[in-house]
Amino acid sequence: MKRGLGKGLEELLAIYDTEEKNSREKENLNIENQSYNVAENNKSGSAKGDVYKIKLSEIYPNPNQPRKNFDQESLEELAESIRVHGLIQPIIVNKMDDGYLIIAGERRYRACKLAGLTEIDAIVKNYTSRQIAEISIIENLQREDLNPIEIAKSLQKLMQEYNITQDQVAARIGKNRSTIANYVRLLTLYPEVIDMIEKGKISHGHAKCLVAVTDYPTQLMLAKKIAQNKLTVRALEKEIDLLLGKNKSKKPSLLPSQELTMFINELQRKLGTKVTLLGNDKKGRIYIDYYSQDDLDRIYDVILK
Repeated sequence: MKRGLGKGLEELLAIYDTEEKNSREKENLNIENQSYNVAENNKSGSAKGDVYKIKLSEIYPNPNQPRKNFDQESLEELAESIRVHGLIQPIIVNKMDDGYLIIAGERRYRACKLAGLTEIDAIVKNYTSRQIAEISIIENLQREDLNPIEIAKSLQKLMQEYNITQDQVAARIGKNRSTIANYVRLLTLYPEVIDMIEKGKISHGHAKCLVAVTDYPTQLMLAKKIAQNKLTVRALEKEIDLLLGKNKSKKPSLLPSQELTMFINELQRKLGTKVTLLGNDKKGRIYIDYYSQDDLDRIYDVILK
């Protein structure tokens, strides 16, 4: 089973519940007197708080939910389970002026609607906008398989909207700052490469390696190679090390000679396109870029005529 990014949702909610309680004590607010528009006889106990029966028509999803796509087949299966066994775990909502905003459990909410239910068990909270944003991200990271770009965008949005640092986010979710930085850094990749990551053609491990390649043609070339040839992360690291001249052995013989470098430059000049060397005098590959059929025909003529 895939491990979550950091603290579990239970632990995170406990932190926010303490913050909420302290905030209310300072403002002399009485939680017990706040009206949630639900009958007392529809309330039951829970380790996280009181559980209420709330009409589905009064509940709406969080528009800032990190996950944008829900697998329909999986929802249908959950809906059938709810029809037979009922909802095992209540969702968590925030009381708003126009109803109840889902903090955690949108998938369960959607499945209940598919199952034909009119009410749902829910724990009602009164968190701040920032707390809601944090919980929404962590709930998804803990329970569902967001792709690396969805995680990166969510973390970046959290930092930008609430003007907090990577260190503060890391402390909040119980993870190293380097982990946060590595996710956010993925957003520096070129759009075509990001699209391939979102579609699952490139893994998170591959993506982290590609960040080191800042040259657009080379980065895209390697990304396509990963997708087409199923290049392993280790093999990708070796290719990037050669491209960036980061061979750990530091042996001069493993680097291209001045003559080979001059040859590549001359080839690039004559062909009128980008020519990339991967390797050294003893072993390697030469990549010739073309961008249209006419471009390919021209290169063909130069080489073979």
